[in-house]
Amino acid sequence: MSKIEMTTPLVEMDGDEMTRILWKMIKDDLLSPFINLKTEYYDLGLEHRNATDDQVTFDAAEATKKYGVAVKCATITPNAARMDEYDLKEMWKSPNGTIRAILDGTVFRTPITVKGIEPTVRTWKKPITIARHAYGDVYKGVEIKVPGAGKAELVYTAEDGTQIKELIHDFDGAGILQGMHNTEGSIRSFAKSCFTYALDTKQDLWFATKDTISKKYDHTFKDIFQEIYDAEYKEKFETAGIEYFYTLIDDAVARVMKSEGGYIWACKNYDGDVMSDMVSSAFRSLAMMTSVLVSPDGYYEYEAAHGTVQRHYYKHLKGEETSTNSVATIFAWTGALRKRGELDSNEELVKFADRLERATIDTIEEGTMTKDLALITTLKNVKVANSGEFIKAIAEKL
Repeated sequence: MSKIEMTTPLVEMDGDEMTRILWKMIKDDLLSPFINLKTEYYDLGLEHRNATDDQVTFDAAEATKKYGVAVKCATITPNAARMDEYDLKEMWKSPNGTIRAILDGTVFRTPITVKGIEPTVRTWKKPITIARHAYGDVYKGVEIKVPGAGKAELVYTAEDGTQIKELIHDFDGAGILQGMHNTEGSIRSFAKSCFTYALDTKQDLWFATKDTISKKYDHTFKDIFQEIYDAEYKEKFETAGIEYFYTLIDDAVARVMKSEGGYIWACKNYDGDVMSDMVSSAFRSLAMMTSVLVSPDGYYEYEAAHGTVQRHYYKHLKGEETSTNSVATIFAWTGALRKRGELDSNEELVKFADRLERATIDTIEEGTMTKDLALITTLKNVKVANSGEFIKAIAEKL
């Protein structure tokens, strides 16, 4: 059988621990036998990031700008324990955060649905994609523990020295303060990424804030979304037969719980952090969540929504058998290959991505799955496969 040819490379970002092991298995058993895989490889494993003073992460992000599409393995964001374990020069920042900042992108997370693993919200029939504006708000907040009575003010000083002041509170005793910010440029990028992805996937887009209470901060989000939609996307949405819908965040939560799914829900930073965990939990498994970073400039970076599966990696190092779910990592590859195929008008590559996803889902629905899924499925007489057996079962189906 002749292999599928690629014209433009994918940017390939290798990662850490158990997902790095799965990464090689996926390439060896599911990709290389069928595709003349063309990638520009970057090793984002923690040891190599440390050896390059994290320059490899910046290089990988710039390569994504060059080629347009990347696929990334899960990586370690080090804490104090990892500093000692890997003898690090410093506590390197999250690669995801670095790449997201360089690409100015928005993260979209979508559950992968299969028969036998039904959502806990009984009305949900289709996946719900969470779009999180991963900049600012409480994540870049500045905080003060107020020691006692006094006046707190919000002060903006312009470059020419003029000031705008707002009284926050006259404290008559101890308390707490938090200042947070966002930028119009970041909000505009967020909005454009959301509208672009909605058109890409032919899904309705919901957006929600609390503009009735936050009449300047949240209302600015609402206004920018509406302005960009009216000016640049309204006609495109109407042509595609999809809808942009704005509502208050509390109303959105109520509507989501009664909906059947099948749309993108755009959220501010904190809301997206919370709601993405709610959606993944309600769809039963973080190992069955795709994640794609979409830039308003047309760059795409695909990865699994989960981490490096540290506990399984330590078992693997001891020679013990693991049953690690590789579905989200497989779908990171299929997402990137499909997008590469679409951009290059390579129909065979697009069809291969579709077939690999179908083979993965059929393998599970016909009863072969990793242990985490076997524990929650309603299917009977399932076969629990170890990490390698599951990937080889998909290869046989493919």
